[in-house]
Amino acid sequence: MAQKFGNARWVKEGYFDNRTAGIVVGQITFAAFGVVDFCLSGALTGEIEGQVIQFRNPQFLEDPYAGEILEDFAIPQLGKVSLFSFDPHPLLAPHPYFEWFSLDQQHYRIELEKDDAWLLTDAEGESMTEESQRIRDALLPVLESSVS
Repeated sequence: MAQKFGNARWVKEGYFDNRTAGIVVGQITFAAFGVVDFCLSGALTGEIEGQVIQFRNPQFLEDPYAGEILEDFAIPQLGKVSLFSFDPHPLLAPHPYFEWFSLDQQHYRIELEKDDAWLLTDAEGESMTEESQRIRDALLPVLESSVS
């Protein structure tokens, strides 16, 4: 079953960095969990390929119940990119959509409103470089050993 994070209300903010080919790293701040590191195999495509995405959710709700519902959510989050897009479906209005599968094949997705996510310029992305490298250094070996 897919976890949509309560229509994203349990997702506060975060970023995804795809400047390293084949790997997406980042962080998301969740209700009940705080900041969670991500390392996903795969790549972003289309207009967001090789970019850094940042997002902020004005609908965020700090809900302690989120921890009970998401009790099986792995921290850190390792897995595979499914679909990351700012325009995921031709019959729907464009909006940020982030979907991935965890190592244990849990299916997760976050859908946000149109203006809640944006691409960073190269200069803005530089502010994420050190944190992204820390995540890659710590989690990529774990991800690679888990899928081999």
